[in-house]
Amino acid sequence: MALTETLVVTGGVALVAAGAVYAKTRLFPISEEDEPREDVAEYIAMMVSVLYALVLGLCLVSVWGTSSSASDAVQAEASALHQTYLLADAYPAGHRQQLRDAASAYAHHVVDVEWPVMEAREPLGHSGWDLLARLRQASAIPDSAKPPEQIAGQEALAQIGYVDDARRSREAAAQTSLSPVLWAGLIIGGVLTLAFMFLFGITRNTTHVVMVMGLAGFIAFTVLLIHQLDAPFGAMFGANPTPFTRYFGT
Repeated sequence: MALTETLVVTGGVALVAAGAVYAKTRLFPISEEDEPREDVAEYIAMMVSVLYALVLGLCLVSVWGTSSSASDAVQAEASALHQTYLLADAYPAGHRQQLRDAASAYAHHVVDVEWPVMEAREPLGHSGWDLLARLRQASAIPDSAKPPEQIAGQEALAQIGYVDDARRSREAAAQTSLSPVLWAGLIIGGVLTLAFMFLFGITRNTTHVVMVMGLAGFIAFTVLLIHQLDAPFGAMFGANPTPFTRYFGT
């Protein structure tokens, strides 16, 4: 969802809330004979607001952690793959290009094939792991290699191990989403919080409308923000393949 669409949805929710307040004041106008607000009702409304704030905070922390983990995994994977590519310079002449081709093929596969799949939250399949296995095979050093070449081969294997770990983290982040229980809490809590704004009338209708519009718009914006952050590889706040494209020019 683009920024413009987010603002339109937020403004639309605020306008709907304002219309509801206007309809409520027309159908059920406040008079001087209305009973004063009860302390128990005020306490319940306050507790609902506090609990909803806790749910919002928990959801934001959860999705932010997943998004941050996805970005770190992408950076670590691309960096380790780039180091593997550079280590090919220390390989025997007959093995250098093979290792470079395997590293480049893996990077192109991540950007061109896997990234759209992750954005759609679909399983990545085994093709990426097959290319990683090919990269590991290409990093093998013959027994006749010189000691510096043997050291480079060991370092390449270590870097490929980092690629493996980061790939697992990236796949896990791509399949992670906010719990349905928390989504239910977000929706139900938001509805209850707004509903309590209608139970306690305010003599000044303009003030009441502005308060409800502000609260409804802010709740809608926060829920949309959580929705965007819940997509670790989404277009707005998600991780992007820039680390791979920067190193490999894919």
